[in-house]
Amino acid sequence: MDKGHFYYINDQYFVDFPDIYLMQNKETVNGKVHDRPCFYAFKDANTGLFWMIPFSSQVSKYRGYYNAKIQKYKRCDTITFGEVLGHEKAFLIQNMCPIMPQYIKNEYIDSQAGVPVRINGIFERELIEKAKRVLALQRKGVKLIFPNVLDIEAKLLNK
Repeated sequence: MDKGHFYYINDQYFVDFPDIYLMQNKETVNGKVHDRPCFYAFKDANTGLFWMIPFSSQVSKYRGYYNAKIQKYKRCDTITFGEVLGHEKAFLIQNMCPIMPQYIKNEYIDSQAGVPVRINGIFERELIEKAKRVLALQRKGVKLIFPNVLDIEAKLLNK
């Protein structure tokens, strides 16, 4: 596993860490086999675990949530927007989760170029900064991430 790359999580993760708020695998979409959701990976230097941030193509749906949070709180670090393969996506920090490499199914590869999918470096720094800020607040008891990620993290660290 490499930080800054995109991955798909295997089904065993959801068996080992059942949480209704985790974004579950949806391998069949409209009758076609299709890996999703896809997750952006960054590493927590303190624990050695990777954290996975799902992204969605439902930009208008999440832009509505984002705008509502901006109106109410004057800031939103739980959802952000960036490009993946030239298309705008919503990155859902509010749905991120910790993981170990053994739970990775495969990497997201650009089928045109045959290389791992990456994001712009400026956006990548912003995404990681927001994710770390949200995680720090979660650790202080501010509930910003939907799944019980601190429980999952503790179980992973005890493996």
